[in-house]
Amino acid sequence: MPIYKVKRVHNEAEKEGALNVRRRVFIEEQNVPEELEVDEHDSLDASTIHILATNEQGEAVGAGRLREYKPGIGKIERVAVLSSCRGHGLGRLLMEKLEAEAKENGYGTLKLNAQLQAQPFYERLGYKPHGDTFIDANIEHIAMIKTI
Repeated sequence: MPIYKVKRVHNEAEKEGALNVRRRVFIEEQNVPEELEVDEHDSLDASTIHILATNEQGEAVGAGRLREYKPGIGKIERVAVLSSCRGHGLGRLLMEKLEAEAKENGYGTLKLNAQLQAQPFYERLGYKPHGDTFIDANIEHIAMIKTI
């Protein structure tokens, strides 16, 4: 079983590692247009928390981010794991770190928009579907919510 390190991003090099994972997963693998993938929440300002996962060699292999959606509600976005690292629990580690950061920042509820194929993964983590499915970047999604 691979060993991963999951941590909060604190500098531009770490953020670039996280963005590289997202580019490989969302832009290259899933054909999401870059202008939709990288947005105003990707700065290193205090309002967005970026998470980076690295493998034993220190290579970036997973990413995610958390930002305020509404007072008391955090929004988890851009959770990505390189295809070569899927199926080893890294997605769960990323989500655990994002949820810990959310609690530290006073969020009582988390919201995310899950790709439909990932809905069972999020349900296993306690997220509940909310509303109807919708299309974002040509991919079917469902909003999901969890009280933490």
